[in-house]
Amino acid sequence: MRHWSRVLIIGAASTLPLLIWAQPPAPRQATAPDLSGVWNLRGSPATRYWSWTFSATDPPMTPWAQEKFNLTKPSFGPRSFEDSNDPVNPTTLNSVGCFPPGVPRIYLQPFPMEIIQTPGRVIEFFEFNHFVRQIWTDGRPHNTALGATWMGDSVGHWEENTLVVDTIGFNDKTWVDRAGHPHSDQMHVTERFRRAEPDFLTVDISVEDPKAYTKPWGGQLRFQAHPKWNIGEMVCEDNVNFDEFLKNEAKGK
Repeated sequence: MRHWSRVLIIGAASTLPLLIWAQPPAPRQATAPDLSGVWNLRGSPATRYWSWTFSATDPPMTPWAQEKFNLTKPSFGPRSFEDSNDPVNPTTLNSVGCFPPGVPRIYLQPFPMEIIQTPGRVIEFFEFNHFVRQIWTDGRPHNTALGATWMGDSVGHWEENTLVVDTIGFNDKTWVDRAGHPHSDQMHVTERFRRAEPDFLTVDISVEDPKAYTKPWGGQLRFQAHPKWNIGEMVCEDNVNFDEFLKNEAKGK
């Protein structure tokens, strides 16, 4: 009996390396494309509308949104007003400005942004008033306990070479764009970031808001990389009294 036990043990041990060797290798984790760097919106004559909105055609507004839209007085675009009530633009007469632009409008502000990519998180650092946006890519769900916020709650995941970002939890205090299109607290924004070329980043933006729009709308933005740029200081609050400063200058005070 001792002889056979020894043979069985040796036999089993001799097959163990073969079993380990025969197992398929563990799948390798896909490496996320590198989106980091400083980016600036790069338009063209055909995309001049990027100065104020995301689409060359008007979005399909509901009666609720149309009524809100009629009350807006943007600083830019075909409906621009000198006495704008834009809550963001700080240099328009009778407008204090400096409120957060929100998402996706912040992409249309004429300032660069930096993307900082870390494991489990992508950070957008905007030069405009140094707003920071966090996009969690570690698999966590939306944090609905925070309530409504200016920038919303963003989570993302990778689909091959594309970062897909899903954002909800907005307040209704911002405009979708600089043209004055409103939104409700039901807005849902989806973005798809892709580095199509080494020096260019495309962002496809889709806005869904059943209270404000009869169907999703949006567009594609194109950003150029600037490896030698740094995000500079920009303090919007310095401009709060800019109108009063201009008036005093005109009076010689």
